[in-house]
Amino acid sequence: METVKDFDAAEYIDNKETAIEYLKAALAENDTKFLLRAIGDIARSKGMAQLARELNLDRKGLYDSLSPKGNPSFSTVVKVLDTLGFQLSVQQKKAS
Repeated sequence: METVKDFDAAEYIDNKETAIEYLKAALAENDTKFLLRAIGDIARSKGMAQLARELNLDRKGLYDSLSPKGNPSFSTVVKVLDTLGFQLSVQQKKAS
């Protein structure tokens, strides 16, 4: 019997452009949990242990923070994005 492997977005994030498009899509959804999941997927694609060391955080704590059940502080999110080489920006919302 064949088994189906769970989809892991981190396996498909192999460059900054892909990561940026993923973050843009997550932001466009206005869904905090999806955005955290996207940041977590990108972090895992880069290596969560190394990222945790660079942030001076516990690896498990970082995993938990960026999980769908996590609730990281805004400063943690900004630090993670910065360490990954990204920054948040604001623009006017398009009229609907």
